[in-house]
Order: sequence, then structure tokens, then C-alpha cells
Amino acid sequence: MFSLNLDNSEAADESEVYDVVIVGAGSAGFTTAIYSSRDGWKTLILEKEASGGLAATTHSIENYPGFPKGVEGPVLMENFQKQAERFGAVLEEFDGVKNVSKGDDGVFTIETDEGKSYRGRTVLLATGSEPKKLGIPGEAEFYNKGVSYCATCDGPLYKDEEVVVIGCGNSGLQEAEILLEYAKKVTFVEFLDHSIAEQVLQDRVKSHEKTVCKFSHMATEIKGEKLVKSLVVKNRETDELVEIPAAAVFIYVGYKPYTSFVEGLVELDKYGYIIADKHMKTSVPGIFAAGDVVSENLAQIAVAVGDGAKAAVAIREYLQNL
Repeated sequence: MFSLNLDNSEAADESEVYDVVIVGAGSAGFTTAIYSSRDGWKTLILEKEASGGLAATTHSIENYPGFPKGVEGPVLMENFQKQAERFGAVLEEFDGVKNVSKGDDGVFTIETDEGKSYRGRTVLLATGSEPKKLGIPGEAEFYNKGVSYCATCDGPLYKDEEVVVIGCGNSGLQEAEILLEYAKKVTFVEFLDHSIAEQVLQDRVKSHEKTVCKFSHMATEIKGEKLVKSLVVKNRETDELVEIPAAAVFIYVGYKPYTSFVEGLVELDKYGYIIADKHMKTSVPGIFAAGDVVSENLAQIAVAVGDGAKAAVAIREYLQNL
């Protein structure tokens, strides 16, 4: 991920009441910020990590309109951020939100992990999702010591090494393309007997000379000493255990929504995603949701941008009627 510190960015004021407080600085959050700040609404964006979200960790994005040759994720999200800040949106990074509450005056209080407190007339939840963990031995122990969930971030560290990618969905294959540029060999491990990724990704990755695929296999243990040395997998058809030498293991087995701080406040589905209507309104008046965190949504940048625009229009109408 990246972080910009632009000279014209002003620090957030805890005592001020913002018109719009956006939780999450990804595609959806930045889009709403562009609309709302351009409309003249005082807009604050809060982000628990570096800005950009998952899109900023993607090496190359080829299906976002307007870029015939594709665009690097960090570059695209940097432009989103610059555009939002150009219109006056204020960004605060590296401070997660731990609680949102609504006062008797209808104004929301947003409390952060760092002990800060902000107030807003409306709140947009655009927190997205985070990678799921396998929960196997060695995964936690070797995190950042060979276990990674971001090939764009860590792939260049493994030049001429053998690495493993767990998960052959869109995320796994898309992220693996950068690994194929650096690694000596990339072994793909997939629980299913086939890949569910887009065909264009499958064709590109499977035909690469560095690619080895192990379908119908499941990861059981990550081994190493100070750093990752290998991955143990089990053949689901024969129960045979195989140890694959690897300097790194990149894990892509799905995502879970970042919504724990609003449990009991807004309505969630059984998986923890936020339930929102077609105008991105949640069960609480004044709270809206957009992007990957929304129930039954398609995790695509174009969808998140559309959600952000719809949320911005709904927020405008809400504020005008206060």
C-alpha cells in the first residue's frame, strides 16, 4: 500500500462536526469523498491502515474502464486520493474506528483506536474486507517471515526463489502474475479440482513456464525455522502428504468484512456483511455503506465506485433534509 502526505492536506479537527465521515479509504470511500467534498460538504476519511484498500495491493488492474493497457493498483488509488483531497476532503490514516454511536441530537460520534473522537452528521461505512486466514500450523508464526497475503507488496523479495500460492480464484491468479515475474517457480495449491478464476487469467497463468498446479490439494502446515522453508499439502483424493519447498507462501482463500465495530448497530447478514438498500442506506438513518463490505456485492473496483457515487447522492439528499 501507499501513503501520501500532500502539503495542502489539513489535519482533521476532533471538535468539528463533519457533514460526512467516511470509514475506509478505498475505491468506494474515495469516490464518495470526491462527490461530497466537491458538493461543499465537510468530509473526513478515516483509514485504519494506509489508504487505497485492497486495490492498492493489486499489481495490475485490467478491467477498470478507461485504461486500455491496464493500470497499477497503487497508481489508480493514488489518483483517487489526490482527486478527493483536491476538493477538500481530509484524510486520517493508521487509526482504526472502534465504535460508532448516534446521539440524541442525531449526530454520530466515531471513536478510534488511538483515542480520538470525531463527530459527523452522516457516516459512510466503506471498510471493505480483509484476507481470510487458513488457521493451519505455521501460518501465524511465519507471518511476515515468508507468509504473506499480498504478492504486490512482498513478491519482489523472492526473486529467483520457489514460492507457493494457495487459492486459484481471481485474487490468487491475479496476484500471482507479479510472482511469475520474480520467482523461479510458482506452485499453485487449490482445494477444488479446478480454478474458478476468469478464463483469461487461467490461460495466462497456466501457460507460464514457471507454473505448477496442484488441484484437489489442501494446505496442512507451513514449516520453517526463522523463515518459511516449505508447505505441507494433502492430496484430497489419496490422502497422501506432500512437502513443497518454498521460500514464501502467499494465501488467497477469500475475504471477511471489516464490520466488528458496528455489530449491534447496523443490520448485518449471517456472514457479517452490511445489509444496504439500492441507495446504499443501512438500517440506521444517516449511516450508509458501499463497496466490498455490502452484503451480496461483487468485489470489483467498478462496483465499489458505483456504490460510492450512489451513496454520495443519498447522503446529499439526507443532509439537505436535516
